[in-house]
Amino acid sequence: MHNSTININVLLDKDKVPQQINWNAADSTADMDQKAKAMMLAFWDGADKSALRIDLWTKDMMVDEMADFYYQTLMGMADSYDRATHNQELVSDLKNFAKEFYKKFRDQQQKENKL
Repeated sequence: MHNSTININVLLDKDKVPQQINWNAADSTADMDQKAKAMMLAFWDGADKSALRIDLWTKDMMVDEMADFYYQTLMGMADSYDRATHNQELVSDLKNFAKEFYKKFRDQQQKENKL
């Protein structure tokens, strides 16, 4: 059996707000730590039937980047759900929600930029 490790290091400021997020994985082809402006990590607790989550983002994560991040995460979740269940109807619903979410964000940004 093979054991693989993923390391996440978060540099915090004096107020414990993330300034930098770095990660690396034992089985990655990357030679160096990878930088990230945000991360979402979820674990399923089968005993409690609940999700345990860690969501972090750095001070320099822009609002438009956050919207992109959520859109891509929702689309990725839909793809994962598809691989796990093959439930095309729910996969389609989730992807449509992600697209509508992102469209509303872009529409809001355009309205704000016109003001």
